[in-house]
Amino acid sequence: VSQLGGDEGKHAFVLKTAKGTRDYNPKQMAIREKVFNIIISCFKRHGAETIDTPVFELKETLTGKYGEDSKLIYDLKDQGGELLSLRYDLTVPFARYLAMNKITNIKRYHIAKVYRRDNPAMTRGRYREFYQCDFDIAGQYDAMIADAECLKIVYEILNELDLGDFRIKVNDRRILDGMFAVCGVPDEKFRTICSTVDKLDKMAWEDVKKEMVNEKGLSEDVGDRIGEYVSMQGGQDLAERLLQDRKLSQNKQACAGLTDMKLLFSYLELFQVTDKVVFDLSLARGLDYYTGVIYEAILSQTIPALVSTPAEQNGADEAGVNVGSVAGGGRYDGLVGMFDPKGRKVPCVGVSIGIERIFSIMEQKAEASSEKVRTTETQVLVASAQKNLLEERLKLTNALWNEGIKAEVLYKKNPKLLSQLQHCEETGIPLVAILGEQELKDGVVKLRNVVSREEVDVPRADLS
Repeated sequence: VSQLGGDEGKHAFVLKTAKGTRDYNPKQMAIREKVFNIIISCFKRHGAETIDTPVFELKETLTGKYGEDSKLIYDLKDQGGELLSLRYDLTVPFARYLAMNKITNIKRYHIAKVYRRDNPAMTRGRYREFYQCDFDIAGQYDAMIADAECLKIVYEILNELDLGDFRIKVNDRRILDGMFAVCGVPDEKFRTICSTVDKLDKMAWEDVKKEMVNEKGLSEDVGDRIGEYVSMQGGQDLAERLLQDRKLSQNKQACAGLTDMKLLFSYLELFQVTDKVVFDLSLARGLDYYTGVIYEAILSQTIPALVSTPAEQNGADEAGVNVGSVAGGGRYDGLVGMFDPKGRKVPCVGVSIGIERIFSIMEQKAEASSEKVRTTETQVLVASAQKNLLEERLKLTNALWNEGIKAEVLYKKNPKLLSQLQHCEETGIPLVAILGEQELKDGVVKLRNVVSREEVDVPRADLS
């Protein structure tokens, strides 16, 4: 708490980050960089380009795209001019970018911060400012090929991050809508019932049904019929079985979705990912803009609770946090058309990696393991064993920098050799280049391995 001088000193000012935000310390940044590198190299392996868009958009651009979640959009104060909002995700700006630039096909990734006025549960990696990592394929292609690649990408990334076992749930908006139709849900209630079904991963079926009946006005028996379907899960076999289903097979949309689902599974088989993918009729995903296949990746194990403030603890069980979804996405063929004056459609399918949750888990893994996380990449410390060698140390450091070597020197005229070696131990620098009178005479540098303590004399010319 700082007391300001003069009259302002009357009220104390608390130093804190804004609600739902966090600072990243060097250790956390090192972990974050590692995660980003894995993800970006996967996106690049699959041939994606990258773009960037402004952090705020015209308010109008974002309005009416997110359904019930629209209330979480951050509106900026009118500064005389345009009404602006902070971006809520990277998908709507992407659609705006495609429509504005008349782009009909692109495969792109975008990693950037987005903003939501959510009630943050920092324990579960839920924030008001957070990163999204998106990969999307836009363009008119044959069915399910691009969709299958998006699932393959999720599979590769989660495997490489080594977060333990995971499942990728798949469903299709058309199958859901067909199911709602044959169960007797009125058309105008599809989206709102969809949002309720989406809560099945957090609430028991009884509570979900209660919300549908009491709050959203469905009749009991319609609720029960939905219940029979949403409890089903399987693979290609389930799609085939539902195509024979007396009621569902009468619905054109559901049939189209189920036929595509069979095709999707045949491609997933080729991509060798079917061991983790499950066709799950309860998967709904709350966002309004999905039109076809939808998917979500869930980690199988719970993770120990992060350190939380007492105020947040009631949201999470003390023993462990159920991580929930770590990736999700789907097909949204109508979104670009919403921005195009002529309504020209650009079919799109994409996936978003839930990076904050992944950071939380990786941080905990780092805490739990005895391995030290290095926060710098310095390869060598230039040190001296005697006094009055500062100029020589600086000269050698400069020569190493010029060769592209990551080198450091202590900012002290005459540091003790011991304190120079200790600096290496603390920060994990693997090598020390030691200069002394004798070495200078002989034109060599004593190179010391910090861990094994072995030393060799290396000619100055060969050092780099």
